[in-house]
Amino acid sequence: MTKSELIQQLAGENPHLYLRDVERIVNTVFDEISDALSRGDRVEIRGFGAFSVKEREARTCSGKKACKQACNRKACNKKAC
Repeated sequence: MTKSELIQQLAGENPHLYLRDVERIVNTVFDEISDALSRGDRVEIRGFGAFSVKEREARTCSGKKACKQACNRKACNKKAC
């Protein structure tokens, strides 16, 4: 489901709200989730899932084909490529 589909569905289920208000509510919720994740907080949406940001080291290429593709994207750190 896209954000616009979510807005349309919520607006249909809540005819007492203006479409622009539903759009503002959805955008505010998404902005708050993004802000929380950027601060390093954990976000839990009950019945849906929990989200958090994890720092990981860069991956190295696993095979010749994957390495060539990564080198084309300048993301490869293998000297053999």
